[in-house]
Amino acid sequence: MKDFVVSADGHLLEPTDLFRTRLPAHLRDRAVWEEDFEIEPLVDGGATKFRKLHTAGYEGWTVSRYRQTGGRMPEGDPDHILEDMDLDGVDVQVMHPNLSLFGLYSDDHELSIAHARVYNDYVIDRFTPHFDRIAPTAPIPLTDVDDAVAEIERVAAAGFRAILLPATPPRPYYSRDFDPVWAAAQGCGVHVFMHTQTGGVKVDDKEATTLKVVLENAAQVNQPMTEKAAAKRMVTQAVYAPIVPQQILCQLIGGGVPERFPDLHFALIEFNANWLPSLVGAMDKCWVTGIGQDADWWLGRWDDSRPDNDQPDMAQLFRLNEKWPFPLMPSEYLSRQFHVSFQDDPVAVACRHITGLSTIVWGNDYPHAEGTFRGSRELLATQLAGVPDEERKAIVGGTLGGLLGFESVLVAPE
Repeated sequence: MKDFVVSADGHLLEPTDLFRTRLPAHLRDRAVWEEDFEIEPLVDGGATKFRKLHTAGYEGWTVSRYRQTGGRMPEGDPDHILEDMDLDGVDVQVMHPNLSLFGLYSDDHELSIAHARVYNDYVIDRFTPHFDRIAPTAPIPLTDVDDAVAEIERVAAAGFRAILLPATPPRPYYSRDFDPVWAAAQGCGVHVFMHTQTGGVKVDDKEATTLKVVLENAAQVNQPMTEKAAAKRMVTQAVYAPIVPQQILCQLIGGGVPERFPDLHFALIEFNANWLPSLVGAMDKCWVTGIGQDADWWLGRWDDSRPDNDQPDMAQLFRLNEKWPFPLMPSEYLSRQFHVSFQDDPVAVACRHITGLSTIVWGNDYPHAEGTFRGSRELLATQLAGVPDEERKAIVGGTLGGLLGFESVLVAPE
């Protein structure tokens, strides 16, 4: 029998003029909008249809149309999305905004919350009849906590099962200022998703960090590969890229959020998960004094002008390991309430018993070109070969389906 498959990572392609036509009139000149255009192919047999994004920090971001969707684009068409899900063997698709992700979380609160309300209203109007298989997340800007709480309550009442918060928040996630947000989400029964490359946009900054990285990558592609370029790419992808999701986990767990809100779950989307086993070990190690480590080991700077019993710069450094303030260890909170999505990541699968089985969930990143759409069946068969049946079922859909309240009823054909 086919596994029940729930993809944690898909994207709704918004109508290109959604915000220019639906935002309050005084904001429409600053709306996120997209522009389609066609060209002669840049290489023989290459793409001819492109789309340009217009929004703060990403002006001119250009992408070729997702070729694997075939002819028409699945914009605003639930039936097309369901057809694609059946093709890819996906029973339930969690879906996040697409290019509007870059305009939803800026330092201009009025602009951000207006975009969020328009997007959420659009989803309610267009996709509510399909909430049994399509599970959109509702973007919630955090630049005003009261507005965030109100929008959480509104979308939960409309049938959303999850909200989408920025990966780069306006304040660190350990801040108690966000407790009303966590309380509202837990009280409304919606869970928290955070997608890569979201947040931190400043409306007066012409180039957001993500755009700068893309432009730098484009420059590297168009130049001969050098030893420096090879090293730089690996440092960027393997060292710098995982910093954001690791910070999120450390801030939430260190801030006591899962301790205070034990029924609230957090899903980190499209960060992959090969970095997770190392983080699990390192987080717990912070709070353990190992065998052979001398708890009476002092280190610091001695001040000869002060008496021996008054040396504020000296400390028994291993005593810090004993000051963890919560009843569970970081890894225990992680395995209880956190989920990290992966696409094509054999290391994450191999390390599932280190991180906790429920901490890894799969997503195909539909319909993006960097995802696995149209190849997901083959990928899962290969990547999960040899994984025991119950563990495989949990990874591909059981964990996330249970969290979001979906019955494990197969609807996509074999």
